[in-house]
Amino acid sequence: MGVRLMVVDDHRLLAEALASALKLRGHRVLAAAAPAAGAAELVISRAPEVCLLGTATPAEPGMFDPVVRIKRERPQVAVVVLGPVPSPRGIAAAFASGASGYVRHDERIEGVERAIMKARAGEAAVAPQLLQGAFSELLNPAAQPDDEGQRLLQMLTPREVEVLVRVADGEDTRLIAAGMGIAPSTARTHVQRVLMKLGVGSRLEAAALAARTGLLDRAERPTPAPDHVNNSDPTPEG
Repeated sequence: MGVRLMVVDDHRLLAEALASALKLRGHRVLAAAAPAAGAAELVISRAPEVCLLGTATPAEPGMFDPVVRIKRERPQVAVVVLGPVPSPRGIAAAFASGASGYVRHDERIEGVERAIMKARAGEAAVAPQLLQGAFSELLNPAAQPDDEGQRLLQMLTPREVEVLVRVADGEDTRLIAAGMGIAPSTARTHVQRVLMKLGVGSRLEAAALAARTGLLDRAERPTPAPDHVNNSDPTPEG
């Protein structure tokens, strides 16, 4: 039986993509709202069974204030947080605010769906490996906080960073090629290298990872590609 749910994320493209995937699996998605600041009001007014709430900085003070308000005014709504690899503080803050679960933003749709079903059933929805990682960090704290975005940025060449930013902006192969002054086949090769280095299987996953880790905030924004592209390369996008 499908779940009545909402998807709330700062990145509308990612929210709508997740909402579409869940609709295809038989769930009733009430809304895919972009502004996290208005999440509480929207969830309270719609009263879904489960709310998927995206966040890029789970350890930041006040990040889960919307969850607190939702649980205060609509205690029957189960909130599952979608976020980056969490620190122990991030997991603790999510559950302390009243969240029913925590799912990594790059989790496969099957994992997200399992979390939704567990949350609706009143169970804690968090992957065992996330808890194990959190406990390991508590027992063996790193000398410096792990900066995933900076680590990923150092893995890519400047040109690959530009390609990733353009992918996250929704540009297809021809637009990337036009904006960078390269052939579509070369742009396609750059995209495949970026996906390989990031360890993801699609452009959407790459965009999600870049957004969640803060990589996009660190990268220099490229000049947008022209609106009309006329390129003789007829090869379809890969």
